[in-house]
Amino acid sequence: MRNRNIIAIVALLALIAWGGYDYQAKKRHTEGAASAQQAAGIQEGIAVGNRAPDFELQSLEGKPVKLSDFKGKKVLLNFWATWCPPCRTEMPHMEKFYKEFQNADTVVLAVNLTMTEKSADDVPKFVDAFGLTFPVVKDEKGEVSGNYEVMAYPTSYIIDSQGIIRDKFQGAINYEIMRKSFSKLN
Repeated sequence: MRNRNIIAIVALLALIAWGGYDYQAKKRHTEGAASAQQAAGIQEGIAVGNRAPDFELQSLEGKPVKLSDFKGKKVLLNFWATWCPPCRTEMPHMEKFYKEFQNADTVVLAVNLTMTEKSADDVPKFVDAFGLTFPVVKDEKGEVSGNYEVMAYPTSYIIDSQGIIRDKFQGAINYEIMRKSFSKLN
């Protein structure tokens, strides 16, 4: 009987020791990941230096597109509308930029502010009229533009290959500004 008690006590102590070790190992791992993120100073948000918030919208073809689909690529995230004169001025510059740099792991992702359009049918007509070949998605409810606090049309975010916002422009930008902003990215 005494041997059984000793074995039970040893087994119980071993379980307690293993539980304590496992708890500490998990705690160190969690703290290490959190401190690495803190050390890098990266948090999700819409300010320069923040990780760009992910979203999912429908393409003009009805397919789901996420910002995170482009992880590993540099992204020009542009919010625009068909009725916006500066947006119309900017589009040929965006198309030229996209055609020149799309093979260099660079993408233009144009978010149409569909909730502001007279008709959703205006968007594909605009895309065809301007010969746009980059991805265009529809923000039909205004949720994504609201999350990105778009107050002026167009608004563009320059996002590096790690998903970090490196620049933000309110108002139209041209090819040279796009090229210069992207030349600084990793």
